[in-house]
Amino acid sequence: MVIFFSDPLAAQPHDPDVKALLRIAQVYDIPIANNKATADFLIKSSLMDEEYIHQVENFKNTVENRVKELEIV
Repeated sequence: MVIFFSDPLAAQPHDPDVKALLRIAQVYDIPIANNKATADFLIKSSLMDEEYIHQVENFKNTVENRVKELEIV
């Protein structure tokens, strides 16, 4: 889980780094909170007390398969 707070009303000199962090969390299916309500929800969730098994998508294979599908058409 990632909890990352920033001021949305102020210019962020590290904006590209923040976007990279969000992109990585999304690609690897990592829960991310960027406000207090979401952070509270994640921390207090009953699911935090049990193992969560999920399938991580292999994006390389997905892209290759989509390319093959486009070549057929």
